[in-house]
Amino acid sequence: SITKERTEVIIQGTSSEDPNDPAAVWEEYDFKCKPGDMRRRPCFISPYHYRLDWLMWFAAFQTYEQNEWIIHLAGKLLAQDESALSLLATNPFAGRAAP
Repeated sequence: SITKERTEVIIQGTSSEDPNDPAAVWEEYDFKCKPGDMRRRPCFISPYHYRLDWLMWFAAFQTYEQNEWIIHLAGKLLAQDESALSLLATNPFAGRAAP
């Protein structure tokens, strides 16, 4: 069975010098098949799954302490690691300074 409520992990970054500034603009990293924008049609690649997107779904049901890999992913995204970024649909900081 599946849940009736949809919880989701969203990873965002900002170029703001002060991320606590209310005027800071936060930009979302989009994944290839993870649910996100409700207007986007679903990604069907059956019987396969994009593993990272699949893990993000399960991470939404637990804490980050139970999913330490998500902290490492965030670090790789902050460092603009090409191998990690290749797993994503879009990099909002492409061609710009790292978040």
